[in-house]
Amino acid sequence: MHTIVLATQKGGSGKSTLAIGLALAAQQAGFTVRLIETDPQGTLSNWQRRRTTDDLVVEPIYHAADIAPRLKMLADSGLQLAIVDTAAGLSAATTAAIRHSDLCLIPARPSVADIEATASTLSVARAWKRHFAFVLNQTPIRGQRIDNAANTLAEEAALDLAEVLARPLIVMRNDHQDSLANGLAVSEFAPNGKSADEIRGLWQWIETRLELSTTTHLLASQMMSAADGMLHVSAELSADETKILAS
Repeated sequence: MHTIVLATQKGGSGKSTLAIGLALAAQQAGFTVRLIETDPQGTLSNWQRRRTTDDLVVEPIYHAADIAPRLKMLADSGLQLAIVDTAAGLSAATTAAIRHSDLCLIPARPSVADIEATASTLSVARAWKRHFAFVLNQTPIRGQRIDNAANTLAEEAALDLAEVLARPLIVMRNDHQDSLANGLAVSEFAPNGKSADEIRGLWQWIETRLELSTTTHLLASQMMSAADGMLHVSAELSADETKILAS
């Protein structure tokens, strides 16, 4: 199982909306996904209550000590992807989630305040030697401010821009908030829109970064199917043995 954590100090950076969008994009790509909510504000839980289907589970985990054992249980169950949405600030639950992540995504709007607020999250990711990447979110369609923000993030991380900035950038459009209000992901609300294309593109970037592939999760599915088949055969053999003993 792979665990992706969305975390940053600044509120209003769009963590929850990104978590939902990526979860549905991953699910549409064939992965089994669980959304984990560590933010007591309950944005994901409220979204799920507005949703008319139960195809994507939101699991609240608010205590830091519960995160590691629950992630292990999900991994042991065969789940392929956990996406963790965290509260603004740097809580014990957020730190625990980052510690056990395969990738920490740090959303930031292209503003000085948002970029400065990434420093504490970046420090935690580095302290636990976790992979991380920035997501420039709620950006204008174009403008020099985007380039300035991207360059500043690269300098902040002291790494090549290609390594630390996820692509594509996520432009501010009403589709994101409208889909959230309707209990949908943006790829469901406006599947042919630009916002949906950007979220799918961001998921593809993550797949490449984590070296996930259709082969990997298809193989996992095939193994699970094979295991089910073996159990079925075993059950049939047991039934036959019972009949023989009875006779």
